[in-house]
Amino acid sequence: MRAIAIIPARYDSTRFKGKPLADLCGRPMLWWVYHQVKKARRFAEVWVATDHPAIQEACGAYQIPCKLTSPQCPTSTQRVRQAAQDLEGDLFVCVNGDEPLIDPDLVDRVVPDSLEGFFAANLMAPIHSPVEAVDETNIKVVADQGGNALFFSRSPIPHPKGSVNFQFYKHVGVLCYTREALDFFAQAPRGPLEAIEDINELRFIEHGKPLRMIPVAGGTLSVDTPKDFEYVRGVLRKKLDRGEL
Repeated sequence: MRAIAIIPARYDSTRFKGKPLADLCGRPMLWWVYHQVKKARRFAEVWVATDHPAIQEACGAYQIPCKLTSPQCPTSTQRVRQAAQDLEGDLFVCVNGDEPLIDPDLVDRVVPDSLEGFFAANLMAPIHSPVEAVDETNIKVVADQGGNALFFSRSPIPHPKGSVNFQFYKHVGVLCYTREALDFFAQAPRGPLEAIEDINELRFIEHGKPLRMIPVAGGTLSVDTPKDFEYVRGVLRKKLDRGEL
């Protein structure tokens, strides 16, 4: 079973334009994401998929394999699909390009040990504070008893009416797809739930396709805004000082 990791890196982020190229301790943020994913053990190849020549040029300067995809790709999943068109693989793992401190062992967890037919999976991590639960940039998820996603929301779910004794989970930006799952996503229409929440993964649920949720103990520090970036820069600098990276 051959797994390939693809890091979508869009230049015109709504909250942080040029985010993948932002200088993070002397290197572009994308460099850190790529090298963390390269440390994972389960990938035959790691690629960047971008919509902008400046990111492609930066990848070339750092000898990072890169595919230039259409600026018209409406989602990161469709960008991954386009980049995967001429790659030989059984599984394609999307690692968001705003995860410079992503744990390689965590990335490995999304790859199954065996494969049969349609497969799509997503990591989820426990939420530890009310602030995380109400932050709309943290996508919350609930799963059924079999481990498949029931719903994603930017609001806290479920609502704690009956009890507060519940472990809430958030989506982690690491997803795994067969080519069949990528083709399905690209061909299926966007539903009303996906549109109102603006969460890609709801497309699988709205069309009755299973999306396996894999719990992991650790979360991630993603960069969504310049404020997030400054926080991650501080964390990264401390890790470098301690020799942890």
